[in-house]
Amino acid sequence: MIPLCLAQRGEAVIIKKIGGSPQVRQHLENLGFNVGGEVVIVNTLGENLLVRVKQARVALSDGLARKIFV
Repeated sequence: MIPLCLAQRGEAVIIKKIGGSPQVRQHLENLGFNVGGEVVIVNTLGENLLVRVKQARVALSDGLARKIFV
């Protein structure tokens, strides 16, 4: 497992684990990040990531991306 921020751009990956506090995990679940779900890194914006999850594009900070393991 690696953090989402280290995954290759354009490659579809499956979420295996979501870390962080219960509030952080709930926030990520509300955005569509669930264990077993597919995520694709669309682009990087500085240290932030633009990802596609459930046909929506979401911007994630590096800190949040490090809590999602693929």
